[in-house]
Amino acid sequence: MIQGQFGEDDELFFEIELIAGDGLEIVTEAMLDTGFSGWLAIDNQDIVGFDWVYVRREAMRMAQGGDSTFNLYIGKVRIDGQEFDIPVHAGDGVPEILIGRKWLRNRQLLVDIESGVLTLGKN
Repeated sequence: MIQGQFGEDDELFFEIELIAGDGLEIVTEAMLDTGFSGWLAIDNQDIVGFDWVYVRREAMRMAQGGDSTFNLYIGKVRIDGQEFDIPVHAGDGVPEILIGRKWLRNRQLLVDIESGVLTLGKN
């Protein structure tokens, strides 16, 4: 189980590790976005240097309406000490590193803003 932190506007942040093709590990905070249906989204400029395998371009419907096109990669991340090879959506203007609701298939989310409790744990 990992402890998260609340942002200024009650955003849900969790520490994850992005693992580059050469094994370099970068610890970063990612915001859980339940409106994002994928595993991980990152800005195109931030994906440079990871040497993740490019798969294809993919259109996705955005919450603001309309479609946007993303580059899809296979990337490696570590969450709660466990490594995963997952699809990563890279696009222009992604403001934060985002983890999406796919993580909720194998993780349990506990959010209690009033008590300050935010955890993402194994089911």
